[in-house]
Amino acid sequence: MEYFAGLDVAMEETAICVIDREGKVALETTATTDPDAIVTVLRPYVAKLRRVGHEAGSLSPWLQVELKQRGVPAVCLEAWHARAALAAMRNKTDKNDARGIAQMMRVGLFRAVHVKSRQSHELRLLLTNRDILRRKCLDIENEIRGAVCTENSIP
Repeated sequence: MEYFAGLDVAMEETAICVIDREGKVALETTATTDPDAIVTVLRPYVAKLRRVGHEAGSLSPWLQVELKQRGVPAVCLEAWHARAALAAMRNKTDKNDARGIAQMMRVGLFRAVHVKSRQSHELRLLLTNRDILRRKCLDIENEIRGAVCTENSIP
């Protein structure tokens, strides 16, 4: 039997739903947002899991890589597409979002996004921090220049 899982990832806790090929819920639970905790919950199904979906977000690059390293067939979903599909649900809860993502995995109604490598994210972070520091230095320089000009113009 094949299984599909949906993860609704939040900072502290992740809602997990596992369904079978017919769409019947096999497991609904929560785990701390940690790859080891998530894999522990999914362990009875890992051999038969076809796809495990989670929305793209700030934790996606880390979670995607860690789940793949642990043998989980993780798929990162395009956030806008997933949000539109989940918006049709009546009750918007983490549990229901996980169930909706699992159903999207089962029927193939999703758009996967590429998750960049850890090195790519580190380089992006360094470049962003460099740009922020450059702009702050320019702001401080302009502030000092304005103070000096104002001081020279006062009689």
